[in-house]
Amino acid sequence: SVDPVIEPVADLAVLDGHRVLLCEDNPLNQEITTAVLEMRGLSVLTASDGQQGIEQFEASEPYAIDAILMDIRMPVLDGLAAAQAIRRLPRSDAHQVPIIALSANAFKEDVTKSQAAGMNAHLTKPVEPKALLQCLAHHIAVYEQVRENTREDS
Repeated sequence: SVDPVIEPVADLAVLDGHRVLLCEDNPLNQEITTAVLEMRGLSVLTASDGQQGIEQFEASEPYAIDAILMDIRMPVLDGLAAAQAIRRLPRSDAHQVPIIALSANAFKEDVTKSQAAGMNAHLTKPVEPKALLQCLAHHIAVYEQVRENTREDS
């Protein structure tokens, strides 16, 4: 099988020292994804459902979380509803933080639903570690530019 070509984006070194919120209900997936992220120098906060993810984000200092990885199918509150709720929070980073969908579904309508919920990207599970890191590097680099511009404007 041929892997899709992933355009080289920001150097993965951009990931060092950044914090990711991982919302994933499957303990094994949570453990594997956390290991991949930590090996790349990221610190990881975990949530086992969408509601916990919202609470973790709300409890964080503004701009302390650099990206959110959001499983779509979770108990209590699914990833789509959680992403929408985070985007509605009354703080500037809630509108800007990259939210990346993690889903077993790769159909066009699933990607469209993720985008409609306010997500920046949609990765299909099982997620290839390289694709995950490339996606995070790209979105964190863009987010850093947005943050710089936000600080300069205030």
